[in-house]
Amino acid sequence: MKIEEEIKQSAFKSEYHKAYINVLYTSNWLEQEQSKQFKPFGVTLPQYNVLRILRGQHPKPATISMIIERMLDKTSNASRIVDKLEAKELVTRKQCPEDRRTVDVLITDKALALLKQMDELDGGTKSGLRNLTEQEAETLNTLLDKIRD
Repeated sequence: MKIEEEIKQSAFKSEYHKAYINVLYTSNWLEQEQSKQFKPFGVTLPQYNVLRILRGQHPKPATISMIIERMLDKTSNASRIVDKLEAKELVTRKQCPEDRRTVDVLITDKALALLKQMDELDGGTKSGLRNLTEQEAETLNTLLDKIRD
C-alpha cells in the first residue's frame, strides 16, 4: 500500500520529504511486525538484539559497553535488558577476572536453544521484505547505506 494511503496524506513538500516519512513509517511497521512474531517466545525486539549479539560472541563473554556498541537501537538501556534476560535465565553475569570493574555477560544454553527456534523469523522472511526480489533487496541495502553516509 502506498504511503499516501497508509497515512492518508495526498501531498508532500518534496520527494525527499515523502521518502523520509516513508522510511520512518516503514521502520515502525517492520518493528511492530517483528514484535508480533517475538511475542510467543516471550522476547522483545531489544532483548532479541542482545541475545543475537551474545550468540555472535559465544563462547566468549561480552561486556555491557560492547553490547551497546553493537545494538541496533542505541537508545535502549542495555543494563536493564540484560537484567531482564538474566531473570529469564537466558544470560549469566560474572565479574571479569582481568578487570574487577567489568562484568562479563554470557548467553546460556537455554537462550541458544530459543534463538535456534527463532531463526526462521530472522532475515525478514516473515515480513514485508519477502515482497522484494533478491536484487531489489540488494538495491534497498545500497540506498539505505547511502542515506547513512
